[in-house]
Amino acid sequence: MQLRLNKFLSGAGITSRREADKMIAEGRVKVNGEVIQILGYKIDDEKDCVDLDGKIVKSDKGLTYLLLNKPSGYLVTLKDPFKRPTIMSLLPQMKRRVFPVGRLDFDSEGLLILTNDGELAYRLMHPRYKVRKEYLLTVKGKPDPSSLSIIKKGIYLNGKKTAPAKITQIASSQKRSHLKVEIYEGRKRELRRMFEATGYRVMKLKRIKFAVLTLGKLKKGEWRYLTRKEIDLLRRKVGLG
Repeated sequence: MQLRLNKFLSGAGITSRREADKMIAEGRVKVNGEVIQILGYKIDDEKDCVDLDGKIVKSDKGLTYLLLNKPSGYLVTLKDPFKRPTIMSLLPQMKRRVFPVGRLDFDSEGLLILTNDGELAYRLMHPRYKVRKEYLLTVKGKPDPSSLSIIKKGIYLNGKKTAPAKITQIASSQKRSHLKVEIYEGRKRELRRMFEATGYRVMKLKRIKFAVLTLGKLKKGEWRYLTRKEIDLLRRKVGLG
C-alpha cells in the first residue's frame, strides 16, 4: 500500500509524524538503501525496505499494543451480560479490536496489556516462558514467616501446586501488611487464593510490572500505546525477536 514515509514511521510506533519529518530531513532514513530527505515521499509498505539509523523498520501490519492502568471496579472482559463496567469503557473507539493479556479481577487494579497480537499474548501468558509479574499487596493481619515460606515455595490450589513466588515485606502491623510479590503464573485469582489458603485475606492488589513494562506516570483509568522499543523488548522476552 502506498503511504507517506512519515506516516509509515509513525504507524510503526517509532515516533510522531512531526518528529519523523525531522528524522527524514536530517538524512537518518533510507528507503531501499538510499537516503531520502524529501518530505512527503511515498513508499510501498509491502515492497520497500525502510531503515532508520541503520536499523530496519517493520510495519505493524494492523497490530495494536496498549497499556492500561486498570482501576478496581472494572471487569477485564470485552462485554458483560449484566451491564457491569468493563475495561473497554476506559478505551476510545478503535478500528482494531484488542484483547486483554491475562487477568486482573474486578477488585484488583494496575498494569494491563491489551493487543491483537495473538502469538505475543499467548506467550506472555504461558508459564513455559516464565514472564514475571510484580504486585503490591495489602494483606489483613501480619503473615507469620512460616506462612510466607509456604507461599514462596508453592502451595496446592485445586490439586495443582503453584510456582514459587518471591515475597518482599515492605511494612507491617498487627492490622495489615504491605508486600511486594513476584510470580510468573497467572491462574484465576491466584494470589488471593494463595494467601487465603494460609489464613490471610488480600485487601488490595495492584499489578505494577509485567515483563519489561511498568506503570510509570500513568494514572488510574489512563492508557497509552506501547512504544516500538517496548514492543520489541516484549517480543524478544518470549522468543519472537
